[in-house]
Amino acid sequence: MTIIEAIILGIIQGATEFLPISSSGHLLLVPSLFNLSEPNLNAIAIAHQGTLLAILVYFRHDLWAILKGVVIGLRNRQPMATVEARTGWYIAAGTIPAIIVGFFFADAIDELLAKPTTAAFMLIVTGLILILGERLLTGSMAQEQMKWSDALLIGLAQALALIPGISRSGVTITAGLSRGLSRPAAARYSFLLGVPAIAGAGFIAFIDLAQSPTVTQEVHLLAITFITAAVVGYLCILFLLNWVRARSLYIFAAYCISFGVIFLIISWIR
Repeated sequence: MTIIEAIILGIIQGATEFLPISSSGHLLLVPSLFNLSEPNLNAIAIAHQGTLLAILVYFRHDLWAILKGVVIGLRNRQPMATVEARTGWYIAAGTIPAIIVGFFFADAIDELLAKPTTAAFMLIVTGLILILGERLLTGSMAQEQMKWSDALLIGLAQALALIPGISRSGVTITAGLSRGLSRPAAARYSFLLGVPAIAGAGFIAFIDLAQSPTVTQEVHLLAITFITAAVVGYLCILFLLNWVRARSLYIFAAYCISFGVIFLIISWIR
């Protein structure tokens, strides 16, 4: 991996982890499209750490309030007494489907679906899901009004993102819209729900990174990837949360469909 490739990987991971355009899909499609070397596991691991840092820094106050709410609720034997406590338990419940699917089917999904052409097709599916989400936008419910059924449905949607090309933020925002959440509320909850998923993926990747015999030879490149992913990720969180306050997700849908179709056409020509 060169310095340029390290920067590109950081940009791809930082942007696509949070924008509804699929990080897993882009990690397959971009190297294939531009004849770049596929990122190794060390680089992918450190890129995940960068996006984890971005979301922890951006939502540090929210996450601290949620953690305190859960602890205080348990201590007072009123686990659902506050909005923060309820949000914490909803996030925990919404994370369970992804854990179950990942534990039992992750290897099969990688073996069957982790191919560039499949990811391109699923990217088109992501675009159609985003269009559906906008068509379902009929509610103005705040995050504080969520119920257990909302959390579980959004969690089930998150499990679909284990398929390369399906955007985690895209499907969870769409699920939130289908439950009556406003677009800003759906986007914000999607990011908060993503914290355990991103942390879990980052932890697993970090174990692989720590066991790699070549990690010491790539320290400077991994540092570049980490910093780039963290900075770009933070900016993309800020961008998307501001964007959805007044604008639709159609632009991201158009991008996903266009990129997927262009990739399939180029693959067919090649």
